[in-house]
Amino acid sequence: MAKKVVLITGGAGFIGSHLCDRFLKEDCRVVCVDNMLTGNPANIAHHKGNADFEYLDQNVSKYIDYSGSVDYVMHFASPASPVDYLNHPIPTLKVGALGTHNALGLAKDKRAIFMLASTSEVYGDPLVHPQKEDYWGNVNPVGPRGVYDEAKRFAEAISMAYFKAHGVNVKIIRIFNTYGTRMRLADGRAIPAFMSQALQGQPLTVFGDGSQTRSFCYVDDLVEGIRQVLYSKLNEPVNLGNPNEMTVLELAKMIISMTDSVSKIDYKPLPTDDPKIRQPDITRAKTELGWAPKISLEVGLNHTIAYFRERLKQLAS
Repeated sequence: MAKKVVLITGGAGFIGSHLCDRFLKEDCRVVCVDNMLTGNPANIAHHKGNADFEYLDQNVSKYIDYSGSVDYVMHFASPASPVDYLNHPIPTLKVGALGTHNALGLAKDKRAIFMLASTSEVYGDPLVHPQKEDYWGNVNPVGPRGVYDEAKRFAEAISMAYFKAHGVNVKIIRIFNTYGTRMRLADGRAIPAFMSQALQGQPLTVFGDGSQTRSFCYVDDLVEGIRQVLYSKLNEPVNLGNPNEMTVLELAKMIISMTDSVSKIDYKPLPTDDPKIRQPDITRAKTELGWAPKISLEVGLNHTIAYFRERLKQLAS
């Protein structure tokens, strides 16, 4: 029997590269499509020479050129941290619109199952807490975060249009704050920023008074949730994340303690439209798939701290 072929856009990114690993372990063929705008060749270097792994250097906002058969198209290409999408606003909008259109066109042509990596940012600065999939969000379309938020909201809309108009079997996941190995040191999101600063004895930058909340899911838990949604019969959006909510200040203090750092906390003004609360309601994933995160924050942070220590050591040598 021929192996299933999984094409992953953004496959050299943080989450995308973990998906490459997972599907190769499941004896699939993996086609990784990335232009390395925010991806990292090191994330996929260990697959060099693997006959079941293929890398395509393509900008999916322009085209996706692949002649072989494809069973699953997973669209994970996009800048995903505020640092990245504020530095690359037009590419962010393009990959959410044109990139999603191209990925959907490929899935339609190949009769493949399509998965969209959407985000909790579609809820904006939410007025409902925790956030359920039927909440429409509170998004500022012309604010600094609008390029990412609205790109993903459009991506969801065109995905559902392809489902209804063309019968493409669409899966939509809304990813809440996720962390783990292969995050970049200068990623800009809370956990990599705090870890980089704490491990180097620098002050930890906390925006506002740190009372804004986030919910952190370890990448291995997320990958398992993604896999279950991909193989499910669900077509409506599914929240994937860890519902254990904490303040950003609590996280900063926890990382200082776990790294045995002497770092202090440096408070900075809160960025425009920064969400005050963020917590997924994962009832749909629990009841429909039996999925929930299993890895504790302490265990996940320890894995990630060890990775960041090694990366900093490599950079210093």
